[in-house]
Amino acid sequence: MPDGAFTPQSKVRDVLTGLGDRGKELLLKHGYDVGDGFVDVLSQYQTLQHAAETERLRGLDGLLEELNSSR
Repeated sequence: MPDGAFTPQSKVRDVLTGLGDRGKELLLKHGYDVGDGFVDVLSQYQTLQHAAETERLRGLDGLLEELNSSR
């Protein structure tokens, strides 16, 4: 994230480390449940775009807008 903005290529982990609980709330709002402790290591490195393509995440454009306005 060179300019500090979240993009479709941002990883789920970037959202969680960058925004903490707010990031977790926004992911859940858009259908991506990280669960407790987020122990699935592979999912941490999934891009937001890939999560949307595999239907684990809804409304990628809206999520990105909300994530970037939360910074």
